[in-house]
Amino acid sequence: MLRNGRAVPSAYMHNLNGKVALVTGSSRGIGRAIALALAADGADVAINFLKRSADAQATEKEIRNLGRRCVCIQADVSTAGDVDRLVGNMEAALGPIDILVNNAGIARPQPIEDILENDWDQVITANLKSCFLVTQAVLPGMRRRKSGRVINLSSVAAQVGGIVGPHYAASKAGMLGLTRYYAQKLAAEGITINAIAPALIVTEMVTANLNAVPAKIPVGRFGTTEEVAEVAVLLARNAYITGQTIHVNGGWFMS
Repeated sequence: MLRNGRAVPSAYMHNLNGKVALVTGSSRGIGRAIALALAADGADVAINFLKRSADAQATEKEIRNLGRRCVCIQADVSTAGDVDRLVGNMEAALGPIDILVNNAGIARPQPIEDILENDWDQVITANLKSCFLVTQAVLPGMRRRKSGRVINLSSVAAQVGGIVGPHYAASKAGMLGLTRYYAQKLAAEGITINAIAPALIVTEMVTANLNAVPAKIPVGRFGTTEEVAEVAVLLARNAYITGQTIHVNGGWFMS
């Protein structure tokens, strides 16, 4: 579409055909669901995992069965060297990254009095530092192409504190700060940066936490990974939403 003689991008793409996506921590849970949803909408996808190689390979097979290209790459995204290797190998296999989903992270449910410095450092590194490192690695290419989508998986813990611990809440709140900073700086360059803040989604992370009960959710049930993935596809398609946090939490936190 032309406006005043200038090309104006469509605010919403019909699908993600021809796009290339990297989803960190995508061997299982929310990351897996997002990777599959992006592939179902037409994107080629890189699966990233740290330890669960069998799960990652199973997800890769599902994506290939959808008719999309896929690579499966082991990397610790909280380490700069691994991030550089991940991005380099992925782009060599699939091409430049159009969509980044920062999903990798850990939860360590602990009482306040049991949290030590090492616990704090590990959670902040896995959840927040990884988001920074991978975003920094993909942004130069996106800026050259004047196009890109970054989607950060935060948590309701960023708003209400949650049920895991202060280290987890702080890491997820930090992701929202990163989201807003990058979004305001890059909006004019065709790059959108948004966050999704889920709550009590049916994953191993949630079902292993005895404090996670449906009674905390106003709609009366846990959410599904597919309900989070639907929002990720929306944000990957849309060129006008940026700097936002989309709350997928059954009404636990209402903004």
